Parts: sequence; C-alpha cells; structure tokens
Amino acid sequence: MINFEEELKKFRPSLEVEDAESIITGQDLDDMSDVLVDLIKETREIQDKRPSDHEGR
Repeated sequence: MINFEEELKKFRPSLEVEDAESIITGQDLDDMSDVLVDLIKETREIQDKRPSDHEGR
C-alpha cells in the first residue's frame, strides 16, 4: 500500500514547472477589462481631437 506521508516528503517539483511558473507570473498581461478600458480611452481621445459637426456653422 502507498504511504502518502512518505511520498509527500520525497516530493520535489519539476524544474520545468518552476521555470514555467516564474515565466508566467513574471509577465504583465492585460486582461479583457484592461484592453476595453484602453480602447475606450483611445476612442475618447480621438473624438476629442475631431472638430464637431456643428462648429463653424
């Protein structure tokens, strides 16, 4: 029968897993809400730079 306590004591994480974890957590990734907020800001900036239709009339 497997002695889980002994097996847990012997456990050592794989180096590839540790490397992948540090790479993944080290990335500054935007989630969808960040992307949407940036798009809204850019759209507002573009609209603010455009002359309005009723100017100069």
